[in-house]
Amino acid sequence: QVQLVESGGGLVQAGGSLRLSCVASGSIFSMNAMGWYRQPPGKQRELVATITPSGRTNYADSVKGRFTISRDNAKNTGYLQSNSLKPEDTGVYYCEVDAPYGQRYWGQGTQVTVSS
Repeated sequence: QVQLVESGGGLVQAGGSLRLSCVASGSIFSMNAMGWYRQPPGKQRELVATITPSGRTNYADSVKGRFTISRDNAKNTGYLQSNSLKPEDTGVYYCEVDAPYGQRYWGQGTQVTVSS
């Protein structure tokens, strides 16, 4: 069983920065893609960014140039550096790790609130 634990969320003013972390238990992290997703208040969960095991990244248009996804496979940890935050970035942020046979593992989420 894989467990993912996010941390680093909080309350920040617009223009500020946060660094989210996601620590994975188990041995699948380094061999599989991971991603960050968010769920704004009253809306559906949406993709923020993904990164392959080799480091190839993909971003939602809304965060390109402001957010950076990265990973440290030796530490089983993924990161999301979020800069120039906007009120519309507010939401619960989840990390996700792919697994064989279409399985996906999710963390419990961390709240990010950006005040104007």
